[in-house]
Amino acid sequence: MRSVHPFKLAVLTAAVVASLPAHAATVQTQPELPQQPAAAQAEPVQKVEIKGSTAAYDPRRDDTASKIVVSDEEIKRYGDTSITDVFKRVPGVTVGGSGRGGSDIRMRGLGSGYTQILLNGERAPAGFSIDTLSPDVIERIEIVRAASAEFSTQSIAGTINIVLKRAVKTAQRELKLSAAKSADQNSPSGSLQLSDKHGAMSYSLSGNFWRGTYDRASPVEETLVDPAGQLALVRHTRQQDGGRWEGVNLAPRVNWNLEGGDTLTSQSFVNFNRNRYHGYQEIDTELGARPRFDVRDMVNSNRSLYARTDLNWVKRLGEGGKLDAKIGLSGMRSEGTWHEFDYRDGALGRDVTVLSETTEKAFSTQGKYSAPWLEDHALSMGWDAGVTRRDDSRLEDEADLPGYVAADSDEGYEAKVTRLALYAQDEWNLTPRWSVYAGVRWEGIETTSEGDSFAAVSQTNSVWSPLAQTLYKLPDSRDQVRLALTRTFKAPAANNLVPRRFTSTNNSQTEPDRRGNPELQPELASGIDASYEHYWGENALLSAAASMRRISGYTRQGLFVENGRWIATPVNDGSAVTRSIELEAKFPLAAVFADAPGVDLRASVARNWSRVDVVPGPDNRLDQQTPLSATFGADYRSRDGKLTTGASFAFRDGGPVRIDLNQTGYQSVRRDLDVYALWKFNPQYQLRLAVSNLLGQDSVGDSAYTDESGTLRRTSSYPGYTQGRATLEMRF
Repeated sequence: MRSVHPFKLAVLTAAVVASLPAHAATVQTQPELPQQPAAAQAEPVQKVEIKGSTAAYDPRRDDTASKIVVSDEEIKRYGDTSITDVFKRVPGVTVGGSGRGGSDIRMRGLGSGYTQILLNGERAPAGFSIDTLSPDVIERIEIVRAASAEFSTQSIAGTINIVLKRAVKTAQRELKLSAAKSADQNSPSGSLQLSDKHGAMSYSLSGNFWRGTYDRASPVEETLVDPAGQLALVRHTRQQDGGRWEGVNLAPRVNWNLEGGDTLTSQSFVNFNRNRYHGYQEIDTELGARPRFDVRDMVNSNRSLYARTDLNWVKRLGEGGKLDAKIGLSGMRSEGTWHEFDYRDGALGRDVTVLSETTEKAFSTQGKYSAPWLEDHALSMGWDAGVTRRDDSRLEDEADLPGYVAADSDEGYEAKVTRLALYAQDEWNLTPRWSVYAGVRWEGIETTSEGDSFAAVSQTNSVWSPLAQTLYKLPDSRDQVRLALTRTFKAPAANNLVPRRFTSTNNSQTEPDRRGNPELQPELASGIDASYEHYWGENALLSAAASMRRISGYTRQGLFVENGRWIATPVNDGSAVTRSIELEAKFPLAAVFADAPGVDLRASVARNWSRVDVVPGPDNRLDQQTPLSATFGADYRSRDGKLTTGASFAFRDGGPVRIDLNQTGYQSVRRDLDVYALWKFNPQYQLRLAVSNLLGQDSVGDSAYTDESGTLRRTSSYPGYTQGRATLEMRF
């Protein structure tokens, strides 16, 4: 990572680059295709060969760059209403967090920016919750374990690319109505899919809506054990959380087939959601000092709107070349109101209202030129540039109360992120069994921000990322091996750079204020991935994969005291290393027994290790990494095709985590058992039933701080409930 002072001049070159051949869909070069004649002698033979080639192609097996594709059928199998529920069944992927919200999607057990989440190949804006994305608007999910030059290399753990609905089917009409119920929530939802073709124009529209209510208890216990091992503090918090949420997604797409094989596509996405929350806390102090306030009554409402539109032009060029260029505009607006009443001994001691507003506007452009280069080579070059401007305001107003000094604040800041990436890559088939991918990507980011409570901050960084991958198919077998060498990074989020403080009500080591760090630098990682894959029948796979990443400039949460208040802020501190092993098996039972019923089996297990050098062990894991995860699933399809049913079990291990010398945490073990059944009445109507969290698994969060005064520990419990869901699917 090095600073690039003339970065703004480099951004201007994007306009020049845009006029050059650069960015298109990756050309997949299959060894057998060049050997086929340009024009078949007999029409029937030609049709058979084309169909055979298409059916035989499997991106996971045949692409040089390692990729797992989760299909539309797999995404909607359990009738999930949240995309995070889909990910918990994907091999090598875990969903972190506990309780409602706060979940993050993790590869190799790492979240918090180590796993890159893309929406149609681009990062979603800060503040956009992936939880609000309905599975019904998704066409497929791509799991990319090793970085490639086409996507941003801000992907130390890997990349998950969520591709919205693109395929257009003639006169498709589908309506889904769903209702879900558990002990703590109700959530009806619905979706509509429309698509058709008219001459050279085709269109599709995917839309869905959802709403729900919840009401649950989330008890908290806080203790302090002095150095002699005696209890010095015991507090019990009775907390009740409730509220409602609602939202809608729309994803329209229009495609025009132009002369000469060119295409022009307009694709948009709109997401609106609104949330209302009411929380009530009563803190009972059994031993030790009471908190500043022992009763808190909190009301929050928030609404946000995110919209994006892209225009994509694909130009066919001579000699097999293709230019794929795209421009996009996006905007996000979020408004929230937080009202809190704090009491002590039954008297109102604090009355505060916080009004927040965030707007974000962005422009982006991507492009890729791809063409056969030398014999058996597929060369592509591209660019990825954009400018994002974010305005954030926060007005805090405290009422004047007897015996209390109000501390009002009116803060706002503006941030601008400018990025430019240039890349080139080549895929080369050395032999029919051996292919090599090589790429290089330069990525630069400039972040500037200024606000009412801090001086202007500017930071510029850039990264060169050389990348290489190879695939070798062993002779006389269906086995193959892969190897990848990567250089990736993790750039600090804009809000982690802004030195703006967010205060906590009962400030302590386990409930500190939070503030950004303008000196924060990116983390850099060098990585190696290797895998062995054995294809031993139709749709039958056994695979073993191993990886390692060495990370420099590791970012951790620092904790210190300033003017009598505890403050948490991100800091760069030393290096870290992470290792992973993943095993996966999936196969139809018919691959083992000739006359077996229509049962498909799948299983996976992932073991992750990591070590942070500056944090003493044991349990000094990176980013509270998930050490062990596993999945097992089975699906059955009746011979007449009317009934499909199955079950899935997902396991996520936990345990203690050492965050730094003084701070520790705990991750609870998670076990999710889900079942579903789909009954097809006829081609137009089908009913899908699903039950999730059959084990009623609760979640536990724990944090502790140890110093000369003892160990202060805070433990939160989030109850889990079994949920039933019914979905009626209609095609017309």
